[in-house]
Amino acid sequence: MPLLDLLRPVSDEELRVLSERNPGWQFERLADGRLIVSPAGGESGRIRAAVLGQLYRWNEARGLGVVFDASTGFKLPDGSVLAPDAAFLLGERWQALSQEAREGFPPLAPDAVFEVRSRSQGLEELREKAAWYLANGVRLVVLLDPYLHRVEVFRPGGVEAHQGPERVPLDPELPGFVLETRGLFLP
Repeated sequence: MPLLDLLRPVSDEELRVLSERNPGWQFERLADGRLIVSPAGGESGRIRAAVLGQLYRWNEARGLGVVFDASTGFKLPDGSVLAPDAAFLLGERWQALSQEAREGFPPLAPDAVFEVRSRSQGLEELREKAAWYLANGVRLVVLLDPYLHRVEVFRPGGVEAHQGPERVPLDPELPGFVLETRGLFLP
């Protein structure tokens, strides 16, 4: 995951404009001002869409909150702006935000995030990102590695690793949600 050290930190507005002017690239800002730049390849994009679809259908059936795609940056408590591949936020937390806060980078940590490893990312980099999410209040971080056919589930209390699973239950943070991995990881 390439990190850019700029002469000065970019503002929220500059980050938004950078993203708009450079479609196909995802820009995120760390608390120290460095930018993470990551393009999505076809395979990781396919998996991201499938995970987002599962999360969306689960939420539609339960109506517990709001689901976000990878184009949504969240301004976390440490000042970083990260855009997970898919995210879930409880409805009452979303409703508590002002309209202005909803229009910009929502100033809070999602309840759950999903990250899919792309060819340009190492697994250790994604684990570091999971730690950033947890340190900022995310309750559930799910990393999917299509190259190793692995799913890692991070919670404040620890990590569960699943090698080649067909299903990964994500209770209690996402009640009744089971991530179906069949079809996500190709041979």
